[in-house]
Amino acid sequence: MGAGKSTIARNLAKQIGWQAEDMDELVEARENRSIASIFADEGEAYFRRVEREVLADLLSQSNIVVATGGGTFIDTENREAILSAASAAWLDLPFDDVIHRISSDGKRPLANNRIQLEQLYLRRQANYQEAHIRIDSSQPVSEIVKQLLTWIGS
Repeated sequence: MGAGKSTIARNLAKQIGWQAEDMDELVEARENRSIASIFADEGEAYFRRVEREVLADLLSQSNIVVATGGGTFIDTENREAILSAASAAWLDLPFDDVIHRISSDGKRPLANNRIQLEQLYLRRQANYQEAHIRIDSSQPVSEIVKQLLTWIGS
């Protein structure tokens, strides 16, 4: 959360002439409600099922840069699908920076409790390390995109 996935995806896609998609936005559009509402009404398990279906649709497309949700890559099935069908970049952001970037406006249901958020952050890092590349997300967007373009070109 707060690493800049959506912003980076849009900027990278623009640079290479591909389409950018944000999984959280797609889930909200499909369900016609916010992620916070989905969590409140149906629970995280339901959200993750819908997220998995949206990911499967996206992975069948080409020339697309996808900003996954923060928890998408944690799911073993999702992670294996991403790693085998696409290139995965981990936008790594120190926890203190995460706290400064996200707000407690209710849009991020899993970020409402700082202690739980930190535990979630630490659990997710172990899975994120399986991504094909790690990028320090505390840098300016232009620098992150530049690094990704170099990686893609190599």
